[in-house]
Amino acid sequence: MPPTLYIVATPIGNLSDLSERAASILRAVSTIACEDTRQTRKLLDHLSLHRPLLAFHEHNERERTPELIARMESGESLALVSDAGTPLISDPGYRLIEAALEAGIPVVPIPGPCAAITALSASGLPTDAFYFGGFFHSKTAQRRKQLEVVGELAATLIFYEAPHRILEALEDIEATLGARQVVLARELTKIHEEFLRGAPGELRETLSARAAIKGEFTVLIGKAAAGSAAAMPQVPLAEAVAALEAQGVPRMDAIKQAARERGMSKREAYRLLHP
Repeated sequence: MPPTLYIVATPIGNLSDLSERAASILRAVSTIACEDTRQTRKLLDHLSLHRPLLAFHEHNERERTPELIARMESGESLALVSDAGTPLISDPGYRLIEAALEAGIPVVPIPGPCAAITALSASGLPTDAFYFGGFFHSKTAQRRKQLEVVGELAATLIFYEAPHRILEALEDIEATLGARQVVLARELTKIHEEFLRGAPGELRETLSARAAIKGEFTVLIGKAAAGSAAAMPQVPLAEAVAALEAQGVPRMDAIKQAARERGMSKREAYRLLHP
């Protein structure tokens, strides 16, 4: 195997999602650079595989990159993995990739799981265009500014959020973008996988009623209607449809009208109402 840097995507929950190609690469490389050696060791134990592990995370990426480049220049092939999912997607590794390319070392991606794409595919929100913003900022003011900057994009917005901040994030989404449709995905590919759909306020009520909020969240926000995000209806989709029905509008016509007001197709609205 010529000196190569492999970017290996690993399972986000279900270990069976590791591809045969990824397993083969992990068996073949000299060393595996990983965020947390304890997490990656669990994966290797599942494969009955023993390979040297080297901690490579946001706190030592700058210092460790020259060492890894030197190893590859001396003939080693390395694999870069994150704790879960595709490396570099809100995880460290950019400096290493940049340095490897500058040194003329081949960089080969081994595709696989990614929480953002996994959640998007089953969200019921439009998939023709999307924006991935990584983790929300931890502070309210910065988070709201973050949402304001991308709020009018004609694309589904995707962010990651920790369980202890999800209620604050939903509050900021509602304050910034109104009652736009939101999908929360947690525990993806695991036993307790869950998708929650609704307006930000509805989802805050649902989560607030729980004894504990667990699991990292992938947050998906429906795209802006044509024009301005500020023009988005403030009434949740289900309530808007119910109000139209109360006025005598047939249900499918009510769904079509409410969907048009929110910049989505009738089919998309129907999926959101009937998950």
